[in-house]
Amino acid sequence: MTTLKHDTKKAKTPGTSKGPKNFYVNLYVLIPVIYTGITILGVILAFQAASATGRAGQSSIINLYTLVPAAGLISFAASFIILRLLLKPMVDFVEKTRKMPIFSASKTEKKANVTDDISQISEVFDNVANILSNVEAKELFPDIIGSSAAMRNIFTQIVKVAPTDSTVLITGESGTGKELIASSIYEHSLRKGKPFVAINCVAIPEGLLESELFGHEKGSFTGATARKTGKFEMGNGGTVFLDEIGDMPLATQAKVMRALQERQFERVGGTTPINIDVRFIAATNKDLPQGIEDGTFREDLYFRLNVFSIVLPPLRERREDIAMLASHFLSQSPRPATLSTAALQVLIGHTWPGNVRELKNVMERASIMSEGEEIEVHHLPESIRRGNDKKGFAALKGEASLDEQINLLEKEMIIEALKESGGVQVKAAGILGINQRSLWHRIKKHGIDVATFKNLQ
Repeated sequence: MTTLKHDTKKAKTPGTSKGPKNFYVNLYVLIPVIYTGITILGVILAFQAASATGRAGQSSIINLYTLVPAAGLISFAASFIILRLLLKPMVDFVEKTRKMPIFSASKTEKKANVTDDISQISEVFDNVANILSNVEAKELFPDIIGSSAAMRNIFTQIVKVAPTDSTVLITGESGTGKELIASSIYEHSLRKGKPFVAINCVAIPEGLLESELFGHEKGSFTGATARKTGKFEMGNGGTVFLDEIGDMPLATQAKVMRALQERQFERVGGTTPINIDVRFIAATNKDLPQGIEDGTFREDLYFRLNVFSIVLPPLRERREDIAMLASHFLSQSPRPATLSTAALQVLIGHTWPGNVRELKNVMERASIMSEGEEIEVHHLPESIRRGNDKKGFAALKGEASLDEQINLLEKEMIIEALKESGGVQVKAAGILGINQRSLWHRIKKHGIDVATFKNLQ
């Protein structure tokens, strides 16, 4: 553990202002001193109370001078022993954990990151919690690549809603992996092993969508030469996934609304109600509330679907996952390749309007261009190298509140500083003009994984 010391030298970084000197105190000293002070104060107050009632004689001053040090010494020794017995296992754990390679930081950071015992323990436990959370995510969701705070929040929501039969509405930009999330909900639900029927509402022609969903009777329309079982009926007892439901025609929306509400429907051209036991999951990249205002989406259907909402973050809001995703896609590429640090830095700086789908395509192309060798910057598409996409912070002006814009700007500035400093927090703090401790708290607030940016210089 850290010993009682005075930090007379502070790591200096260009662009940072000189702050006050810090004093770091060992917990084994700090806590016994506090208890000793309380004990001494209690002795003094008790003595004064006794003197006031006449129970103390002329020798009271001598007794007080001998009583206070004795009580203080005994209190300090007792609290020190008890504290050591209680804290030693935790101290040993923290010390062993800090020496593990997975927690090791650069020498520059270690010098600048000297801190008090409480902060050390807090930082170690935060790291342990993050690693355990990542391990749990990989075990529970092996098909979903990502360990950022944003994705761990999604995993938490999936774990909570999956065992229920609640209807789930998944929203997010195109290419964020909505179908993968729907599949994960099914895999962790009580209906796993029963039918999982996925329907892409935009891929089926409007005239055939009702027949696909509800089925039809023989002779109900030209070409209906036999009875057809619909997707809803096929999913009975299981889960039905309505992908891109924001593109569903209004007439079909009304019938889907009835099926969700009453859990029954009729085939096209039929009159016999068919009862179903189905768990519904829907997804869209459209702004459904705006669709309600525009008259393209039914308000009652929206509220029926929006029982439990999962909003998938775009890739630009979870840049920490880019390195992991890129490595995964390269391993599955026809010509598996590795990624140079310079190329990775360019990928992290891109804002990915096409999200994960775009990254996958870029990695496949780059692996082909590099012929299976290490991917350099010149192997990446010109649009990525130029960074000419328009979906960055500026595009959010007018689309987000002031607080949301400020938070996003702060996060992007921190990410840029970490990229420039190669993940060294003390250097990044100097670039941003703030102290290293303030940067650490901001990194924690935004859920940024510093390890992603290590050695990117």
